[in-house]
Amino acid sequence: MGVESQDVFAKYREMLARVATETEVPKALRRAVTSYRGNVARVLKLFPDTLQLAQEVRRIKEFSIDHLDELVDAACRSFERNKVHCHLARDAAEANRIVGEIVGSGKLVVKGKSMVTEEIGLREYLEGLGNEVWETDLGELIIQLAGERPMHLTSPSIHMTRERVAELFREKLGVDVEPNIPELVAAARRFLRDKLVNADVGISGANAVAAETGSIVTIENEGNIRLATGLPPVYIAVTGIEKIVPRLRDAMMVAETAWRFAGYVAPAYVNVISSPSKTGDIEKTITYGAQGPREMHVVLVDNGRSEMAKHPVLKEALYCLKCGACMLECPIFDLVAGNYGDKYPGGIGLVWSYFTGGDKQRVAAMLYLCAMCYRCKERCPLSIDTPKMIVALRNMLAKEGIVPPQVAKNAEETLKANEKILEELEKKVLG
Repeated sequence: MGVESQDVFAKYREMLARVATETEVPKALRRAVTSYRGNVARVLKLFPDTLQLAQEVRRIKEFSIDHLDELVDAACRSFERNKVHCHLARDAAEANRIVGEIVGSGKLVVKGKSMVTEEIGLREYLEGLGNEVWETDLGELIIQLAGERPMHLTSPSIHMTRERVAELFREKLGVDVEPNIPELVAAARRFLRDKLVNADVGISGANAVAAETGSIVTIENEGNIRLATGLPPVYIAVTGIEKIVPRLRDAMMVAETAWRFAGYVAPAYVNVISSPSKTGDIEKTITYGAQGPREMHVVLVDNGRSEMAKHPVLKEALYCLKCGACMLECPIFDLVAGNYGDKYPGGIGLVWSYFTGGDKQRVAAMLYLCAMCYRCKERCPLSIDTPKMIVALRNMLAKEGIVPPQVAKNAEETLKANEKILEELEKKVLG
């Protein structure tokens, strides 16, 4: 264990200690978690078949990850058939380069919320090319103005109180607004509407991708994704290859499960985008470039996902719907929010961070925060076994010689300790 590694662990401990003593983060989280739990309880009471639906989605994801290469090929063929330019990106650098070549410089770019674009640092990359780039999701806009990273998968600014948001709007947007949530939402609407209407390029992620039809499915409540993907002349979807499922109905089942466990009876909008805008109203001749985008691109990002899919235990992270339910049940997340994480927040985010280019030393330090309480697995709609994956990842990092010095004297001791934990977890899971 080198001096540099020890410094990383020491700095991380100091950061956690500081965050855990703050008053604003727990206050914001208490408000959010209380609201979330009530919403999910109401949704599951109204739609008890959601649990059965989630089991079917688990089977869909298992099949899809086991046939990932085939589905990527099928999706690309379908997109090209739909007059959509399909690009495969092996890593973050290639994904950024592809998008950068499409966008160019000096453009106004609007984005929907996307963890994949956060993962690869797309906004910063495009800004470096001389573009003006704005997040149009309210939570992401708040994070952008604060110069921070998302603290939750569906609620990026979950750690911020209304008072802090009002302060940010005054400082960064020059808007004199009270810490009243409806007023804050209205202020964001006024600011973003001009950006959305005048944008040259719109970018979004995807909640699911249907290989058979070449369709992008997105879920939203704010209406910003519809505007960001429908108003600009060029639209780019950037998504991970793990989002691909065989059929459109599979994609819709994935989407429905995700929004139910995010706490919604139904989202305000579900968007299905399969091609640039088109019309056949004159002599039934299909012509592209009607009222929506004239040009559409899809960038399918690997960036470690293929490697993750080969691991017998860690591939389960690819089933994740990014609903964020596990984090709102995690006792560690409850204390420090998304500071428990690297590129991706939360326990399952450590697996994602390891494979997608996160700081391995930082990941190693956080792996030992997990309380193994199993609340995440119990809440997860697909029953993803995050504690088991954390143990497996501990073993991987131990073999690489990256373990916190306070945990074990050497990698061999760490491996033995982790194997005992894994045995106990197996007993717990299998009864």
